[in-house]
Amino acid sequence: MTARGAKTRSRIIATAADLMRVRGVGGTTLDDVVVASNVSKSQLYRHFEDKQALVRAVIEFVGERTIAVERERLNKVMTFAGLRRWRNALVENNALHEGRYGCPLGSLANEVSDQDAIARKKLNDLFAAWQELFEDLLRRFQKSGVIPQEADVAQLATGLLAAVQGGYLLAQASRDVTPMASAIDMAIAHLRMLSSEQEAAS
Repeated sequence: MTARGAKTRSRIIATAADLMRVRGVGGTTLDDVVVASNVSKSQLYRHFEDKQALVRAVIEFVGERTIAVERERLNKVMTFAGLRRWRNALVENNALHEGRYGCPLGSLANEVSDQDAIARKKLNDLFAAWQELFEDLLRRFQKSGVIPQEADVAQLATGLLAAVQGGYLLAQASRDVTPMASAIDMAIAHLRMLSSEQEAAS
């Protein structure tokens, strides 16, 4: 692929991702993408044989971007104060849209998981990567003595990710980020309880 072709392909994917973020996968047509990305239909079909292929590319694009942002944020978290700052940034960013659109990955999963097994696998891998970031954070907490060594890191990370995803969904339905903040706060409160129990036992 030429550099120009790669640039065109990237523009199509980025444009489709923006449209699907607002309108949903079902509400976005290939014609919409053609118009918004300022390419011809022949150019689009040169890179993507059908909408399914484009959606899969969007999942990779959105996934890489989402995980990269979360990796940068979560890798800095070493204390509960840092975890609180991460929580605040996540909630405040979602508040900019009054909770609209939900999680970039979660929204895609809701629309395509039952329609495309390959897309579902890609999304599952991305959620696994996100959970692994939480696991890394929790292992740092264990190493520094913030939470007990015997704490089930995988289970706790699943709980954090579920709180984030559930929070996004509730915020989207209510157009209010308060439920999202509450869901994440409950997960953090559980970690604090483990920390308090450890302090009491020592």
